[in-house]
Order: sequence, then C-alpha cells, then structure tokens
Amino acid sequence: YGTAWFSEKDLADYLMRIEEAEKRDHRKLGRDLDLFSFHEEAGAGLVFYHPKGARVLRLLQDWERAEHYRRGYTEIITPHIFKADVWKTSGHYDFYRENMYFFEVDEGEGREPAEYGVKPMNCPGAVMIYANDVRSYRDLPMRLLELGTVYRHEKSGVVHGLMRARGFTQDDAHIFCTADQVKPEVAGVLDFVDWAMKAFGFEYTAEISTRPAKSIGEDADWEIATNALKDTLDERGMAYDINEGDGAFYGPKIDIKLRDAIGRTWQCATIQVDFNFPARFDLTYRTAENTEARPFMLHRVIFGSMERFFGILIEHYAGAFPVWLAPTQAVVVPIADRHLEYAQGVRSRLEDMGVRTEVYADNEPMRVKIAKAQQQKVPYMLVVGDREAEDGTVGVRERTQGDIGAMGLNDFVELVAAQTP
Repeated sequence: YGTAWFSEKDLADYLMRIEEAEKRDHRKLGRDLDLFSFHEEAGAGLVFYHPKGARVLRLLQDWERAEHYRRGYTEIITPHIFKADVWKTSGHYDFYRENMYFFEVDEGEGREPAEYGVKPMNCPGAVMIYANDVRSYRDLPMRLLELGTVYRHEKSGVVHGLMRARGFTQDDAHIFCTADQVKPEVAGVLDFVDWAMKAFGFEYTAEISTRPAKSIGEDADWEIATNALKDTLDERGMAYDINEGDGAFYGPKIDIKLRDAIGRTWQCATIQVDFNFPARFDLTYRTAENTEARPFMLHRVIFGSMERFFGILIEHYAGAFPVWLAPTQAVVVPIADRHLEYAQGVRSRLEDMGVRTEVYADNEPMRVKIAKAQQQKVPYMLVVGDREAEDGTVGVRERTQGDIGAMGLNDFVELVAAQTP
C-alpha cells in the first residue's frame, strides 16, 4: 500500500516516527535488556519474565497496590479456573466463549466429568466474595482489588509481544455500591487514573463506549448507566468522544487513552458500570430501612493489562526506566581488581539502604564496563578506585549527564530516594 502527504515535512515527520518506533520496539528492548522472552514450545502470547523484568513488574504492582490501600481498597485473590456454570451465569459462556479456554475434568468414579473454564476476566471471583456474606448499606461502597492473571484466546497471528498477549495480569477492582454512590465512585476512579498518569508524565483523553450489538440487559438500564458516565465526565469538565457499540457486553464504559513519547495513543484504564452481574448472581444488600436492594457494580482498571502497560513504558522510555522503576538503579564499577572488595562493600551497604545495586566485577577496562552499563540503561554508575576507597565515597556518573562528582553513600541514597513518586 502507499501513503500520501500534504508536504515534505509531514512525510519526514511520519518517517521519523516510524524510525523512532522501531528503535523503541519493546520486543527488541525486552531481549536486549534481558527483561522477558516468548517460547513457541509453550505457546504464542505467553510471557516468560526474566529476573529484571519480573523486578520491574513487581515494583509497578507494589507501587500501585500501596496507592489502592490508601484509597480504601482491600485486596482479594481468587482461582484461575471456575466451573462452566459460573461462566453461564455471568454470560461469558454465551457472549465470550470464543475467547476462552474450556476443558473437561474427570471428577472421579461414578461422577460425571465437569466442564471448567480458565478465567478471561476476574469479575466472577469478586462477585462470589461479595455474595459470601449478608451485606448492609453500611458495607458500601466495597472496593475489592485483584491483581489477577487472566487468559484469552487470541489468534496466534494477532498476538503482539506484551501489547497483546494470551496470558496477562489485570489490575482489576470491582466496586459494589448503591445507585447514589455510582457517580462519586466513578469520580474517585478518575482521580486515581489522573494521579497514576501524571506520575509517568502521560497526557490522556477519555472516550465513552456504548452498548454493543452482542450484549445483555434492558435498554433503560443501559441508558441510565451511560448517562451516569457522561454526567461524571461533564461535571469534571473533561472532553470525551463517543465510541458507539464498543462497550462490554454487560455495560457501558469509559476508556482512557494515553499518549506516549512519540505521539501514539494506547488504551489502558477503563471504568465500566454493570447492572447485569448483580442481577445474574442475585447480589443484594440491606438498606437503612431494612429492605433488600440490588447493588451496582463498577469494573475498573488503572493500567489495564500490566503486560501492555509494561510494554508501553518500555517504548515510552526507550528502555531507560525512571530511577525508581529501574531493575538495577546503580552499578559499582571498580577501576582495578584491588578495588573489588570495596566495591562489594558498597553494593552491600546500598542494598541494605534500599538501592538496587550490582557490581561489574569482570576483568575488563573501566570504559568497557561503563559502556555496558549505558547499554543496559542503568541510571547510575558508581566508579570506585583508590581515592574513593580511602574517602568512603563513590564517583557518580549519571546515564545522560555523565560525571556528577564524588558522593558519600548516604548522599547518594538521598539522591535516589528523591526520585521516587
């Protein structure tokens, strides 16, 4: 196919973006930085995290988890598989089956084999925990977080690195609330999204996705839920587009699309209003008048697929993660073998103070070690020789600024800590 442009500048900008995207390709950087891999013998779209990649993912999850706790969420963990009856009740069996993995289990002598489905979404687990007890209006809103791994059957030709995988972890939360609490809870999620996007320097836009052709529920309920989302965005003064027919099969949603360093947009956060699951699973709560009422349910993610967001971050930063998120924050570079013992002591002390540190102990010239650290996009290189060993300091090189002078270890730790959001 061909492309046409109004000016040579437009064409040049386009070609520059293509070239820059190739340099930032997370699949290439994932290999070069030893973050993750894929293995055809295991199956397409299934991610293997190497130690450095696992560290970044856990740092991201722990950072986000702590903020969830501050915002009144509690965390749950639910199974990866459920009997098919659960998926029939939820509607996934009829409306999402082609994207799921089902299998039969031999339940033992004299019992019929049971059909199970691997979860493509985390919502039924949260629903069953809610339904496990009698709930009161005093319990609401109930905000349940689950960093749950899900599996979806994507065609092998469609999977694309971390951006579209078959197995991935969602930062799912399900909020059970009264009708009056829907708008303030949606607003609270939007505040959370804004906080998270600003932490990474992302600009973003909003989009409301409406009822798809293949869906469940009454038109009136869809209209109420869609209007609640529109009203919340309107009250915040947020502009938004309408994406007709792209909602979930059980309710409308707000999609948040962020813009990366080279101008591409990615869909990450979503907020969905669901009036169908509470009815299908017969969820109730006791009102202040001691009557029974049906809660609303909000499905929401902040980053969405952690794999996709990880891939976006790799490409956004071109592999040079912010200091707080870098798998290795500093490497100690001994000038000669006689400085190795001091270098190991520096590493040990920095690790004790919370700085992720390695020592480049190979018998190589210092310039080779510095080049290696730069290729690995390590934020800080700490050069140690006779003077540093005598003074108890390190010579600090920053990955873009170069030499920034000698520092004591406490001062260096403060420098690193100051860059944590």
